[in-house]
Amino acid sequence: MDWYTSVLEIIDTRSFTSVWYWIVVAVTWSTTAHWTLGVPFDAVTRARRAESGPAQDDLEALVRINANRLVHIFDVSGAWLVAFGFFVLSGLALLGFWYRVEIAQAVFLLIAPLSLVAALSVRAARNFKVGGMTGHLLRSRLARQRFFNQVIGLVSIFITAFWGMWHNLSATVL
Repeated sequence: MDWYTSVLEIIDTRSFTSVWYWIVVAVTWSTTAHWTLGVPFDAVTRARRAESGPAQDDLEALVRINANRLVHIFDVSGAWLVAFGFFVLSGLALLGFWYRVEIAQAVFLLIAPLSLVAALSVRAARNFKVGGMTGHLLRSRLARQRFFNQVIGLVSIFITAFWGMWHNLSATVL
């Protein structure tokens, strides 16, 4: 057995049977749940414990910086980003579910819910920028945004796992 064959056996190129794909899914949703609007959730927890002071000031600064950044990006190039995103998602859906390309199915099932999280994040960033929230209201809105990210991730993982199991079972039967 040569080196190339053993590497290909370790790194399975199929998506739903590859441990690497499931590691990517887990890391992606774990990171998405932890970083809400570019702010690590431990900063929210520290600010909640302190109620005021440097931790709360840091949280407000992080939210202000990231919200301004997101709003600016979408004000400048939002239409192009949305168009490109829909193009990529449409292409992946067509390749994956019409032409039955497994890697396109796997990437679509990962990226489609992330696009929903991105849309909710931009909406929340606009609300933070307009509302100028601070203190308890800011922390509760970030916690709610994190909750929605977790729900989207949970549903996404369930659907992806269900589709992957169905794909693997139907591939072994055929």
